[in-house]
Amino acid sequence: ITGDYLKTAIAIAKNVNILQPQDDEATAAVDCARLRPNETYLPKEDMDSLTASVRVFARAKPEDKLEIVKSLQRQGAVTAMTGDGVNDAPALNQADIGVAMGIQGTEVAKGASDMILTDDNFCSIVAAVEKGRTIYAGIQKFVAFIMSVHI
Repeated sequence: ITGDYLKTAIAIAKNVNILQPQDDEATAAVDCARLRPNETYLPKEDMDSLTASVRVFARAKPEDKLEIVKSLQRQGAVTAMTGDGVNDAPALNQADIGVAMGIQGTEVAKGASDMILTDDNFCSIVAAVEKGRTIYAGIQKFVAFIMSVHI
């Protein structure tokens, strides 16, 4: 979900493998104006159908980001949102995990998020998830050991 123009969003999505060569750009990447054809958002069912099939949303307004996150959550998806500005705060807050930029991010975005990337590097998210999984596995082993010893 980006505020960039559609062609820019498609190029970036291809570069980071969000869009695959076999994807149909006309259906996998859309301008967010399709979410609100008459300046009114689509009904929830139509919105959910659209967000289930689209992989890239371009020219997103802050309220579009929020509606997309809500739609994905209605479908049972776990959502993560990254952002750096005041306009990203509602979607950062609504997402299951909001990730703010620590260097470029505003204080509002940081306050609305669950995690702050101190170096503004998305690779840090991967490292944090890996570290979190290691810690969680350690806790599971500890609890299993304690339960087996004290029962």
